Amino acid sequence: MVSLAYGQSQQGKINIEQDQKISELLAIYKTANESAAYYRIQVGFGDYSKAQEIKQKVEQDFPELYSNIDFDSPTYRVRVGRFKDKLDAERKFREVRQKYPDAMLLQPIK
Repeated sequence: MVSLAYGQSQQGKINIEQDQKISELLAIYKTANESAAYYRIQVGFGDYSKAQEIKQKVEQDFPELYSNIDFDSPTYRVRVGRFKDKLDAERKFREVRQKYPDAMLLQPIK
C-alpha cells in the first residue's frame, strides 16, 4: 500500500500600519540613548588576554551587568555597568568592590 501526501504552500502578505509619531519617538529615543553619558565601574586592566580573563570572571560574578573591554593604549580596560543615576552606580560599586577591591567608579564624560 502506497500513501501519497500532497501539500500546497501558501504565500501571504502582511501590512502593518503604525502612526508616524511612533517612528519619530523611536528616533528621538535612539538619539538620546546614544548620546547619554553613563557611570561605569572599571574592575581591571592589562594586556588583551588578561582583560578577557577578568571580563569572563566578572560576567560570572555579576551576570546582570553589561561588561566590555575598552582599549586605551597601551592597555585594555574591563568596565561594567551603565548607570545614569549616580546613586545606583555607587550602590553597585560598593558591591563590586567587595569582590574587586581595585575597582574604580568612573564619572560620565560629557
